[in-house]
Amino acid sequence: MGIENIKEGVLDLLYPKRCPVCDDIVPEKKRLCCPECERIFYEVKQPRCLKCGKHIKTSGKAFCYDCSRGMHFYEYGVSLYEYASVHDSIYSFKNGNRGEYARFYGEKITEKLGDKILAMKGDALVPIPLHPEKFRKRGYNQAELLAKEISVRLGIPIRNDILIRIKNTDAQKHQGDFGRQNNMKKAFHMVQNDVKLKTIILVDDVYTTGNTIDAAAKELREGGIDRVFFVTLAIGKGK
Repeated sequence: MGIENIKEGVLDLLYPKRCPVCDDIVPEKKRLCCPECERIFYEVKQPRCLKCGKHIKTSGKAFCYDCSRGMHFYEYGVSLYEYASVHDSIYSFKNGNRGEYARFYGEKITEKLGDKILAMKGDALVPIPLHPEKFRKRGYNQAELLAKEISVRLGIPIRNDILIRIKNTDAQKHQGDFGRQNNMKKAFHMVQNDVKLKTIILVDDVYTTGNTIDAAAKELREGGIDRVFFVTLAIGKGK
């Protein structure tokens, strides 16, 4: 038995894997989620918006309502699950000290969307940063945990030193459309691009209106990045 296998075995004994749905200890050693629980998560179905990737209820449309009426600073993005089906799990992941769920999320994102992510030809994965105050309260950045899992599985470098959050924004879910846009203005700052990266893939847990991703993409583009894509665990529905 190799050292890595021994380490994994010890970690499983000290910190047994918990299901990201029911939060019980997963009985099967090689699984990260109970088989019956995994069925609760619904993957985003076709047809999808060609820009943000949301499921569009009306077939024949290339873009969802939001993307058809406004521009984005990113090229396009992909998401795995419909947000409503994974909402409770993500809440625990972010606010219930369940950062370990990132292992399951990362496994599924790369299994289902790995080819699409690699096709973006990103120079680096950049997790959406938390404001330092929120990071101190939470103890970790959920987007960074996701990015690390994707990086390990797909071999794309992760850079968490390129983008910083300088504005401690209010939760987007409490804002109207105008409030969400205003809330994210000047929320991010790009640190000097010392390695001359050209293509960035932003990573976050949820895409709703896209204001967070857009604000980050805008800052990166203005800082000299040529192309910005994104990948999120979950996304809302489009019109």
